[in-house]
Order: sequence, then structure tokens, then C-alpha cells
Amino acid sequence: MDKNTFTDCYSPLAHEELMTRLAAIRHVALDMDGTIYMGSTLFPWTKAFLAKLDALGIGYSFLTNNPSKNIDDYLHKLEGMGIGVPRERMYTSALATIDHIRTHHPEAKRLFLLGTPSMIAEFEAAGFESAPATEGDKPDMLVVAFDMTLAYPRLCHAAWLAAQGIPYVATNPDRVCPTDRAEMLVDCGSICKCIEYATGREPDLVLGKPDPGMLTGIAARYGLQPSEIAMAGDRIYTDVATARNAGSLGVLVLSGETTLETALASDPGPDLTARTLREFGELLEEARQSRP
Repeated sequence: MDKNTFTDCYSPLAHEELMTRLAAIRHVALDMDGTIYMGSTLFPWTKAFLAKLDALGIGYSFLTNNPSKNIDDYLHKLEGMGIGVPRERMYTSALATIDHIRTHHPEAKRLFLLGTPSMIAEFEAAGFESAPATEGDKPDMLVVAFDMTLAYPRLCHAAWLAAQGIPYVATNPDRVCPTDRAEMLVDCGSICKCIEYATGREPDLVLGKPDPGMLTGIAARYGLQPSEIAMAGDRIYTDVATARNAGSLGVLVLSGETTLETALASDPGPDLTARTLREFGELLEEARQSRP
């Protein structure tokens, strides 16, 4: 496919190789913001794309780096958009962080959570105690997330904790969150940069995409090989990088953050760049029909 004549899609792979890889796909991991909807607006092609996956016998899951809502909030949001999915099809960076702390820091019980009340409730439901922003109080761990309720005293307390050297993780690396509003939503990566500038300390670990854990979890859950999973999203540095790190097919859609110019100039680039999920679905259907 020639990037100089881009119309609806581009791949650095030869068409035959792309069709072979697409024909092997048995599960699609879908980013949410900028991919299936923008802010509170569902893209007009999303329901048809999901129906196409069902018709092709391809499973799908929703993955999001946005931890500001808990699982019930996301399910309610999707249901309000006319998309009903079971709980096990949803995985957020907050859940990835909870899983990581349980596995690698089993001693951590009290956490200072720089996040929304909804995210804090998710951690509390998982058995953690949310530590207050009390002067001098040192919890077991600092967790920084995309906090749309960010208050200056809590940011200052998080910076003080980072300076004390306690374990410190971030839920996701995103600089901004896609939105359908005429404003910029400062995301977790930018909040962490603020703390870094104040203290000189970066997070010990940044979870969520592009960490491959979400995709390896899907592979284990459904008994799949990495090559049988496609990760579709609107960001090269999270969604496409996740696929690359997991050994899966990386699909970039241009319905969110990334521009065509950025996509075509990236090196390494996505395995497939499509204007929207609609064009990706058409290629999946073509690949299935071309199989012997």
C-alpha cells in the first residue's frame, strides 16, 4: 500500500501479507476515547463495526487508559450509547494497577490515590484503604492517575510523597485525554511531569498502555496467541506501542488524537492505519473472504 496515495487505509506490509495477518485475527482489543467514541459522542460507525465482528466470529474487548471512571461507570456509559457488554469485556488502567500492586506489592494496603472519586471507589472495592492528604502522613504507596477533580492541596501532597521516596506508580502515560469539547483535558502523563518538575522524581512504573499486560491478559483469558489479537486505537505511543510490545497487530485509527501526517511519519509505524474502525472492519471482512 502506497502512503503517498492514502485514501482510507495504509500499511507498510504488502497487501497479501496484510491479508494473511488479518485473516488470523480472532480478537480485537479496542481503545475507547477517540476510537469508539469521542467524549460523550458515539461514532456513527461503531455499532456497525461491532456487529461485523460478531458476524465474522471475532471477539472483542474494550481497553482504556482512562481510569477516571470505574467499570460500572463505563458499562453504564456504553449502555447509554446502546452498547451492552458483559463486565469481563472491560479492562481499565485502574484495574491493571490494582492487579500490579496485588502481585508485586502485596504489603501495600494504604494508598494515596491522586484520582477521581470513582477511581478511588474502585480501589476501595478491591480492598485498599485510601489515605488522606494529611500533612506528614506516609501511606504504603503513591498512585497517580488521570484526575479530573484535581485539587491543588492534593497535588502538593502527592509531590511531597514522591519526594519521600515511597513506592510510586502511575496508571497511564497519556498526556491528554480525547474530548469532544472545546478544551484540553490534561491527563496522567502531564500530571506526573508536574510532580517530576517539582521533585526530580519520575514514577517507578507507568502502567496501562503501552505496557503489554492488558493484551497478554486477554491472550491468557481466551487461549489466544499474540498474533491472533489486533489492538485498535487512536494513539501511536500507547495503543500501537502496546500491540508492538505484545507481539500483536497494531491498528491506528485517525478518529482521535493522531493526525495522518504524524501516522505516516512515525517509525516504526502501525501495521495498519485506517481512517476509522469502519475501514478496519472492511479489511477484516476482505481477509476472511479471501481465505482458502
